Amino acid sequence: GLGLPKDTLRCVGYHGFCFHSKSCPEPFAAFGTCSRRQKTCCIDTTSNFHTCQDEGGHCVPPEIKCLQEQVGLCPHREWKCCTEV
Repeated sequence: GLGLPKDTLRCVGYHGFCFHSKSCPEPFAAFGTCSRRQKTCCIDTTSNFHTCQDEGGHCVPPEIKCLQEQVGLCPHREWKCCTEV
């Protein structure tokens, strides 16, 4: 890891950003905290930020071939979301 708190890494992994302010600028929505609750994790509401598992898929590393890819975010940015592996 990069030595960042897990919550911060999670925020960044889900297309979010840690803002110093308590409220998030448009089009972001508050999605938890980062940096030991010193900042607010804000997610871009214009992107489809459902996780892969929420959509019923599986996250696989880039070297694995998918039979069918689907929309959904994985904790590792370069991983793919697949319905079938």
